[in-house]
Amino acid sequence: MSKARILVTGADGFIGSHLAEALVRAGHPVRALVLYNSFGTHGWLDDSPPELRREMDIVAADIRDAAAMRTAVKGCHAVLHLAALISIPYSYGAAESFVQTNVLGTLNLLNAALPENCRFVHTSTSEVYGTAQSVPITEAHPLEAQSPYAATKIAADQLALSFQRSYGLPVTVIRPFNTYGPRQSARAVIPTVIGQLLAGQRRIKLGAVHPTRDFNYVADTVRAFVAALDAEDVVGEVVNVGSNFEISIGEAVREIAQVMGVTAEIETDPARIRPAASEVERLWADNRKAAKLLGWTPEYGGVDGFRRGIAQTVAWYKRRGGLPADKALTYTI
Repeated sequence: MSKARILVTGADGFIGSHLAEALVRAGHPVRALVLYNSFGTHGWLDDSPPELRREMDIVAADIRDAAAMRTAVKGCHAVLHLAALISIPYSYGAAESFVQTNVLGTLNLLNAALPENCRFVHTSTSEVYGTAQSVPITEAHPLEAQSPYAATKIAADQLALSFQRSYGLPVTVIRPFNTYGPRQSARAVIPTVIGQLLAGQRRIKLGAVHPTRDFNYVADTVRAFVAALDAEDVVGEVVNVGSNFEISIGEAVREIAQVMGVTAEIETDPARIRPAASEVERLWADNRKAAKLLGWTPEYGGVDGFRRGIAQTVAWYKRRGGLPADKALTYTI
């Protein structure tokens, strides 16, 4: 696919912007789909190095618009589909928006990709597994939606796979576990902790801290998407992308504080607690399938890799002067 035009949806977002830049660096022609707004802004692509941004064909549209997606996909050889609504707390009160974007938006892109016979790499999430019933979590683990967000991602995953089975569209589902790194929004736990510490807080407000997560540095996640473009045996497959390193939220806070050279205590904020049956208690990725099919292994795995990733993330936030005060000290859903 070295000369293939690649459409990246959600290129204005956290992972999508890093992925679009990586593809340009690798010599791929990139069409970067960003969410239209009347301000003419392109999300994190506005922060991309100018020499990379100039190489992108940036298209502003909305994946909920079927006609716009037909235009966006036209002439592309591959689609890396990352655009989605992702906030779990927001999904509790806006489930219809998640269905419109995550399910119908994905359907629009799949229908647009069919005439082009695009390689279609669809982005899933570890949230579709719910609380781990066995660990580490393989791709055969049952799917159990514990939030409206997770339900819409299960639906989107299955739609994508159905297009492979029904129409022969070459679909691969990449299932990232908890990605973190530069550009992640304040709604996620790691930026929340870093932002509060950089703002001088030493009592960190969080929700539940006992759940465990498999944190994956964004550069590793991006490498998996790039690998999926050329891998030969991944059509019709679901592939976990995780570090195979399990850590609790509370332990992660202590690691972040240690990397930043401070001491911090955790204060429970009731507003940040998920409904009991909605909290995913444990996530831990089995990444052997990624190693076999993609030739991918994490470069930031284990506790040492986690510390390196956190150090790079902290350095990025410091260069930006931390989070704005209203983001660092208030709860963002």
